[in-house]
Amino acid sequence: MTWSSALRETARAGLTVERTKLTPLVAVRGAAGVAIVIGLMLWLGNPTLAVSSAFGAFASGLATFQRSWRPRPVLALAVAVGLAISTFLGYVAAADHVLFATLLTVWTLLAGMAWAAGPVSGLVATQTIAVMLVTVTLPTSLLGALEHAGLIAFGGLVQAALIVLLPIRPWGAQRDALADALAAEADYARRLRHDPMARFDPQPLMDAREAAELTPRQARNRPRQLAGPRGVAESIRPVLASLADPVLGAPAEGPERDRARDLLAAAGAVLDAVARAIRWGKPVRLPAEAMAALEVPASGPMLKGPARRSAYRLISLLGDAVDATDEPVRTTPPQGGQEHPHLPRPSVPRLAPLVLSAVRREARWSSPVGRHAVRTAVVVLAGYVLGTALPLGHGYWAPMTSVMVMRPDFGQTYSRGVARFAGTVVGVLLAGALVAVAHPGEWVNAGLAVLCIGLMYLLMRTGYSVASACIAAYVVFLLGIAGGSWSQTVQARVALTLLGGLLAMAAYALFPTWETPRLRDRLADWLTANGRYSLAVLKAFGSPSERRPRRVREALLASRSARTAWDEAAARALTEPVRHRGLSRTKERAADAALATMGRATMLMEAHLPDRDAEPSKGAEAFAAALQEALPAAAAAVRERCSLDWTGPRAALTAWQAEVGDEGVAVRGADLLMDALDDLAEALSPGPGGRNRATRRP
Repeated sequence: MTWSSALRETARAGLTVERTKLTPLVAVRGAAGVAIVIGLMLWLGNPTLAVSSAFGAFASGLATFQRSWRPRPVLALAVAVGLAISTFLGYVAAADHVLFATLLTVWTLLAGMAWAAGPVSGLVATQTIAVMLVTVTLPTSLLGALEHAGLIAFGGLVQAALIVLLPIRPWGAQRDALADALAAEADYARRLRHDPMARFDPQPLMDAREAAELTPRQARNRPRQLAGPRGVAESIRPVLASLADPVLGAPAEGPERDRARDLLAAAGAVLDAVARAIRWGKPVRLPAEAMAALEVPASGPMLKGPARRSAYRLISLLGDAVDATDEPVRTTPPQGGQEHPHLPRPSVPRLAPLVLSAVRREARWSSPVGRHAVRTAVVVLAGYVLGTALPLGHGYWAPMTSVMVMRPDFGQTYSRGVARFAGTVVGVLLAGALVAVAHPGEWVNAGLAVLCIGLMYLLMRTGYSVASACIAAYVVFLLGIAGGSWSQTVQARVALTLLGGLLAMAAYALFPTWETPRLRDRLADWLTANGRYSLAVLKAFGSPSERRPRRVREALLASRSARTAWDEAAARALTEPVRHRGLSRTKERAADAALATMGRATMLMEAHLPDRDAEPSKGAEAFAAALQEALPAAAAAVRERCSLDWTGPRAALTAWQAEVGDEGVAVRGADLLMDALDDLAEALSPGPGGRNRATRRP
């Protein structure tokens, strides 16, 4: 993509306003926290502190809207603590420009590294930089520093208290995640009726797993409906695919295929009913037609072989999902009984070693997070120096804009930069015009500021430009409380926002972290993870007595993570003005299809894992050994742009087929797997790109 195309696409993305689900009650609660802090300070007769202390409540409320599975009060308090610390340090150093610039640079560097722990941590750290920049305009006494830090923390405490006192749909995020996973599987079942090779996005299942990670305290209060269906949902997906597959399931045409389609339609209806029940905490209401289709017919079309086993397994799993969802919805564990097992989530104190380990892992020159931290620190320092030197006032707006729009990837940084400037212009012009015409007093300005922040909380997921407009208007009204000139506010805000956005964009252009050259590495990682998943399943066929479901499960999760990393990298590369180096778009799409087919073939075999007392398969063991030997060289070949060699696995499969023929789930699944590996080799072969054969089977 050329620079002109990249700029056009990122600008369009930044200015896009999306339709999304709104949460008005949650937005009102967050705005109420800001109103309490501002109102209390005005009642005490200190408009300046009302302006500065409102940032704590605003930022703490903003953090509770982020995609995190931690309790919302904990998020609000964590943000408040971070803001209070950065406020105090900024206050103490603000008197000396050199000292403050040094502190700001070091703090920004550390905050940039916080992205290693995740996007929520990165956003929280970004907020602490913003509040530190605000403190340069405030008094610098030690007592004033402690007072202001306490007020910032008080804002977060107010938000946390409101969340506890006014709970709105407790466990709603966890319910939505599990319901979305079940609804995605319902849609998958319906698509399989018409396309047995339909792809499935595992992201909803990954989100449901993350949402199910709980601390012991959370587990004791978890609703019973959230305790069982997730495990069932994980087990249903391979069974659905196995039933629909024309090689390992029902034949492509005929009465058995009609019966399979009926079962898939019924499964979709049942999964949708379970998803609705979990989302709203109600009993399951099953459609009569679906229940009739799930009954084993006394006569008529009957499934045979592996398809019959998949059908029985599907009916059993659907019954388990309904039974688990229809349990009484309680928030306390049964007396004298055992709790359902849960996925452990480390408490906040125990997160420290994990965060430090993640930061150390990313503290290298080639890391996107490490380069983002250095880039942000340099830009913030330059913005602070330029903003202070310009005779516009409020010089901190330039570096604050830079830090708020900068992200570790090109697309988000440029789209947010455009959205920030456009939203700021709209917000300050509308708010400035209202102030110029109406001349509102302190309390009216405070009310308008709270209204703007409520709109921001409500509309923030519709687009960053909308959120930026609300924030810009909020700042105009907030400064109006302290008697700031609206005309100066408009001019300075627009000019400094433009400066900060341009600095952020220029920094990424001069010191980039492109994802495009790393695509082959991501592809090799996905191949390696897929290979480990395939080996875990094949070894279960080779030595059933030594089968370890946990090993298969861990390999599947690693494969999903690698696929997600590839998808995210490929999406980011689409927006970059960088020529594809060694991996054209045609090869990229073909390789993606081949590895997706490889994972699907392994999943089909997983649906038919043998019992521990089953006869070992020497062919599966030999094929697994050959594949294990070939995988490291294949991953290296993907990285180094060399040809892939699957001679060893192909020979092992040929010998296996010569021994047992084409009978058995394992050998047919291995044949599908080998076809996918051949497709990958052809897709990545030197030349302009090979044709994709990943879907050539019926």
